[in-house]
Amino acid sequence: MKPVVLVTRKLPDAVEDRLRQDYDPILNPEDALYSSEEIIERAKGADAILPCHTEQFTAGVIARLPESVRAIANFSVGYDHVDTEAAKARGLIVTNTPEVLSDATAELTMMLMLGAARRASEGERLVRTREWKDWSPSFMVGTQVTGKRLGILGFGRVGRVVAKRARGFDMEIHYNDLQRMPPELEEGAIYHETPEDLMHHCDFLTLHCVASPETTKLLNADLIALLPDGAIVVNASRGVVIDDDALIAALKSGKLTAAGLDVYNGEPNINPEYRQLSNVFLMPHIGSATKETRDAMGFRALDNLDAIFAGREPRDRVA
Repeated sequence: MKPVVLVTRKLPDAVEDRLRQDYDPILNPEDALYSSEEIIERAKGADAILPCHTEQFTAGVIARLPESVRAIANFSVGYDHVDTEAAKARGLIVTNTPEVLSDATAELTMMLMLGAARRASEGERLVRTREWKDWSPSFMVGTQVTGKRLGILGFGRVGRVVAKRARGFDMEIHYNDLQRMPPELEEGAIYHETPEDLMHHCDFLTLHCVASPETTKLLNADLIALLPDGAIVVNASRGVVIDDDALIAALKSGKLTAAGLDVYNGEPNINPEYRQLSNVFLMPHIGSATKETRDAMGFRALDNLDAIFAGREPRDRVA
């Protein structure tokens, strides 16, 4: 018999086709957002669960999963929605899908940077509402990206691809990470030992941090105060790395010129003040949303499941 896999969201057609070939999937064709109770109920008889970051596997949920469940193969690179310690204690294997979404997320980061700098949200609204009247030298003046200093907080896979794309705009790259990268990965980027040291060198700041207790509200009022006046902040990593109150205050005061955001605390119920600010370029958490990347994420999750059910160590085990 084929292993039974509970799939919590609607996946790309190519991924679901492969699932049907090798597994007995319990699919979600309506793409409903299941509650924890529904996941526990639907997992009865399942050998594995293939969830997204939208589902929360707390210690309490993991404790109540059916005994048949052996693995949680995430359709995401982030796995902060899974209590990995509880999973280990239960004997569950947990995997994620790293590497395959770096290009797509870096593209979105550049879009956020350009959109925030060139006032894209304001401009589009003017055109759509027919408020655009004429041209003048002082109309819709934004910030030039070319030749500026880019600070990257978190120089992992995505951060390094962002650096590569930004070099096409002749940007000077600065970064901070837990440790300095070897020269072949730095490619001329300038290392700073602490986030505080990095802030002084950022005309633009992009965040590419994992969600953890150490990174929660990492960009707070103290760090923002160290940025040059008029800097622009971009976040396509996790909402928790930003202190919303501090960022909103800086955008209102003019300390920061603008921000570009794809991720938020409490999404989709984001801080309502963001919607009132004209100097914030907002996107709905779509960093990995290209057909190529979503297919690759699904195939990577299935590669991990294939290894698990073949008795091999999965490539992307995180618990």
